[in-house]
Amino acid sequence: MAVGPSEAEPFWSEFLRSLTRRGSRGVTLVICDAHEGLKAAAAKVLEATWQRCRVHFLRNALAHAGKGQRQMVLALINTVFAQDTAEAAVAQSRAVADQLRGKFPKLAALMDTAESEVLAFMSFPKAHRLQIHSTNPLERVNAEVKRRTDVVGIFPNEAAIVRLVGALLLEQNDEWQLQRRYMQLEGLQSLSENQTARLSAVIS
Repeated sequence: MAVGPSEAEPFWSEFLRSLTRRGSRGVTLVICDAHEGLKAAAAKVLEATWQRCRVHFLRNALAHAGKGQRQMVLALINTVFAQDTAEAAVAQSRAVADQLRGKFPKLAALMDTAESEVLAFMSFPKAHRLQIHSTNPLERVNAEVKRRTDVVGIFPNEAAIVRLVGALLLEQNDEWQLQRRYMQLEGLQSLSENQTARLSAVIS
């Protein structure tokens, strides 16, 4: 974790460099919302593909439709994500954008510009796509960090932030290491430049 004055590109670039200095290698996909600073830093430091969070994208897209039309628009856009291949998803995205263009020109323009960003995950193995199309796994952690820090309000110094948030992140790290397996390690080995990953033995 790191604490900074803003989420501009310099902060994110330094944070990502700190990860590479600690041995992070083989990052091929960065998943986040449309945050320009993080996008630029990921491209520059990690040279990784950016996946725009599908949940955030849909939220932005539906804002361009009236309340009574959102279910129809959502159903149409979801046909894009139901495709089996990246090529089919791109073709369907363009067809849906053209279908919506007359009535929802801003929504269609958003689909045009976000096509490669929101469909980046389709180039990865099908078994992984459910886990990499959005930032959902992080949302619970972010919500818990916000809940804990809101109670404090104003921190006296940076060390106090690190103590509270760091303890929370350590709890999350232990939970994910011991109780959950987010993605199958075997399938990831073909995508990663890292050495073969090994699971730590757990003694009960």
